[in-house]
Amino acid sequence: MNTLPRLWLVRHGETEWSRIGRYTGLTDLPLTPQGEAQATEVGRKLASVRSAGVDFGLVLTSPMLRARRTAELAGFRDAEEVPWAHEWDYGDYEGVNSADVRARQPGYLIWDDGVPGGETLDQVGARADSVIDRVRTELTHGGDALLFSHGHFSRVLTARWLDLGPDQGRHFVLGTSQLCRLGWDKRTPAVEAWGI
Repeated sequence: MNTLPRLWLVRHGETEWSRIGRYTGLTDLPLTPQGEAQATEVGRKLASVRSAGVDFGLVLTSPMLRARRTAELAGFRDAEEVPWAHEWDYGDYEGVNSADVRARQPGYLIWDDGVPGGETLDQVGARADSVIDRVRTELTHGGDALLFSHGHFSRVLTARWLDLGPDQGRHFVLGTSQLCRLGWDKRTPAVEAWGI
């Protein structure tokens, strides 16, 4: 029996903006039909995980429609909304295609340059720390938690799980509706599975 908690992450299914590469922070977009199919598929993966004996003692979701709908279609209609699990507030870059930002600012990297008028990376990291603290506090004797959230937020959360700076989320590419598992190598925080 594992006495340390594990955190499973699911990025929401495809939206119109994620499909075309627009920064989607606080704009509350629905899933596309493809995104709904992706969410249903990740639900099948999670059903397989559960049939193998994993019991999710804590199921959380971002309050954004795309994450809540992914949770619902994946079979977790009663996931608890966590207000601080939303995507990065992209400020002036909300709805802008990242390629267009780089065309105006060659060399631009969100991880280094941030977003004007939005959250700092440290603010996103602090929100991620709140989710991690919740999981580690409520599952003090081990067990599994599940979070439905967003691409950049999940990447920052992964970096923070590993005790890295939030900017190190740059190393964890995460497509829509992918499943990941954060856990431990003995007592060292680790990525156990990524993009399954």
